[in-house]
Amino acid sequence: MATPNYNYEKRQRELAKKKKKEDKLKEREIRKADPADFSGSSSGLGVPPAASAPPVQPVQPHPLEPHPEPKA
Repeated sequence: MATPNYNYEKRQRELAKKKKKEDKLKEREIRKADPADFSGSSSGLGVPPAASAPPVQPVQPHPLEPHPEPKA
C-alpha cells in the first residue's frame, strides 16, 4: 500500500487558502470602487440587496387538513 504524501496535501491546502485570500481581496477592491451597488448587503457575496432574496410566497394550508374556524 502506498504511503500518503503529506507534503503534497499541505501544499494543496496552502494554494487553496492563497486563492481564497486573493479572491476576497479582489471582491473588496470591487466593492470599494463602487460602494453604491453593495451597500446594505449582509450576505457578503457582493449581490445587491434587491436581487439577493427571492419573493416571499404565502403559506397555503394542506388540502386534506381541516381549516381552523374563524373567530367571531
